Amino acid sequence: MSFWKTTRFEIDLGQPRVMGIVNVTPDSFSDGGEHADTASALRHAEQLLKEGAHILDIGGESTRPGSPPVLLDEELARVVPLVREAVKFSVPISVDTYKPEVMAAVLDLGADIINDIWGLRRESETGGPGALDVVRGHPACGVCLMHMHRDPQTMQAAPMQGDVVPQVLLFLEQTMQAVQAQGVQKSRIVLDPGIGFGKTVAQNFALLARQAELLQAGLPLLLGWSRKSSIGAVLQGNAREAPPPAERVIGSVAAALMAVERGASIVRVHDVAATVQALQMYAAVRAAG
Repeated sequence: MSFWKTTRFEIDLGQPRVMGIVNVTPDSFSDGGEHADTASALRHAEQLLKEGAHILDIGGESTRPGSPPVLLDEELARVVPLVREAVKFSVPISVDTYKPEVMAAVLDLGADIINDIWGLRRESETGGPGALDVVRGHPACGVCLMHMHRDPQTMQAAPMQGDVVPQVLLFLEQTMQAVQAQGVQKSRIVLDPGIGFGKTVAQNFALLARQAELLQAGLPLLLGWSRKSSIGAVLQGNAREAPPPAERVIGSVAAALMAVERGASIVRVHDVAATVQALQMYAAVRAAG
């Protein structure tokens, strides 16, 4: 049985876990502006917990393709008040950030997990400790290390080339080993192949179809397919336009279910209730067999 060790919780990954997305942003691709203040975001977090979320993932900066970076002070202003309240819930609190200063602030408040699209590779903007040093200084927190090609501003303008599965696997293995070499225990680490982060539609689906190969890294996988443009591209079919993100729920649930079937331990989703129901059915069928 596998456990993810985090600040306050050891998360049992013997069954799939649902990570509910709480964006405190005006410009996220799916729900930007819907919960742009602390009170609204907190109500949304409570609703996701009622729907069955096992983990909450709080983000204060959109990393959709082409999105501009958010200033440090602005991200802190968005995230810190929400984390201060959210840690009162009896569930693990993850914070989606790559800025070391934000990591330090939320970990000092009791956040359990750092979910970093840069894989702890960023240095401080203010001359302080870098991301890896911040995590080393909080020796109980969990981390999610993600693969990203280039950066959010340019990743889709020049996506990856060739067979992405071995490339992503190699990156995840090397990043995991580098982080462990600096004292971050393996039991604290989860890996994310970064669906949509510098990959084409075909490459994203190759990562799903061959997801079992990524398990060779020897760590639990977190998958974030929810409402992404690759799903929209499939659902578009021969139509003139893809359905907007909010109308990609069924496709998103299907992708989450296939990710779990192929070995994912955690799925990061907007639509918690629908995903939880699908996973309950999946578990019932497995138990019957």
